[in-house]
Formats: sequence, structure tokens, C-alpha cells
Amino acid sequence: MNDRATFTRMDQSTPQDWQAIVPEAIRFAQALPDRVLAHLKLLDGDYGGFPVDRYQHCLQTATLALRAGRDEEYVVCALLHDIGDTLGPYNHPDVAAAILKPFVSEANHWMVQNHGIFQGYNFFHHIGLDRNMRDGFKGHAHYERTAEFIELYDSPAFDPAADTLPIGEFEPMLRRVLAQPKQSVYKAAMDANAPS
Repeated sequence: MNDRATFTRMDQSTPQDWQAIVPEAIRFAQALPDRVLAHLKLLDGDYGGFPVDRYQHCLQTATLALRAGRDEEYVVCALLHDIGDTLGPYNHPDVAAAILKPFVSEANHWMVQNHGIFQGYNFFHHIGLDRNMRDGFKGHAHYERTAEFIELYDSPAFDPAADTLPIGEFEPMLRRVLAQPKQSVYKAAMDANAPS
């Protein structure tokens, strides 16, 4: 068993405690891609009434983005955009956006965070909601990017007969994107303590 901190209240922690905690935090962070892939796999077999299960939908969305020549970060966003379905049935875009936020551009983060409202244009009117809810974002710098994501990749990714790439095609990309945060309150400390 690794060394552990000895404090019982955070405000009583010492530099020695943090010498035990930080290496563990780094190891834990490095395993994030494995946990994300395992969580994504929870969507396998979960149809929720849709023509394809949620896992296939994510793979199809990423396949369409990749085949259209989108960069790795965008493709990973496409792959993970609905990963929050299991834990956030009422706010799944927020869950995906929270996972991706440290690793992606502001534009891609905003796209993932708001994709649910933009996809709503295609079905909200069938369930008693305002399909034009996305209009509240008109004029936003990432409005068109998000509308395009829905139109080209998210909306058409419900086809049981689609030629869909397996997760193995996306795993290396996901590992690269999640390897190093671009922004995080912890970034400087983690970088300073990363093994050489």
C-alpha cells in the first residue's frame, strides 16, 4: 500500500501529506482514458427506444466526423458527446462537457455543452417543448458550429445499417486528447510534479 496522508481535516494538511497525495493524483489522472472508455461502454445495449443503442450512436457520430476530416479533438468530442446519458438523464450534455472541459478548446466545449438544445430543434416539438429553444443562442460565436455538429454528425447517427468504425479506431485519439489538460486549476501543480 502506498503512503497516505495523516490529516483528518484538509486545513490541517502538511507538505508531507501532499507529497503522498500528488503522485497518486497523477497516476489516477493518467488512467482517465481507461475510465472514460469503460463508462462509454455502459451505453452498449442501451437503446432507450432509439433505432441504435447509445454506444452505436456515439461511434456513428464520431465516424461521421472522422470521415469528414475533422481533427482529433473534434472527433473525440463527437465520440463522447452523449457519455453523460447514464449519469445525467436530465443534463447529459453537461456531464460530457465537464469531462472534456480541461482538454478541449472553448469552441468544442461549448458545442458539447449545448448540443442537447440544438438537437432539440429536431424533436422538441414532438414532446411538447419549443424546438426553437436554440434561438436563444443566436449571435453566439459557436452557434453555427454547434448547429453544424447536429446537422452533419449527431442527427444522422441513428442508422442501424451505417458503416460504423469500432472503438479501436478512436481509442488512440481519445488517449492523446485526454493525455494533457489545456486548462485546469491543477495543471501547473500536476505539470511540476509529473514524472520525467
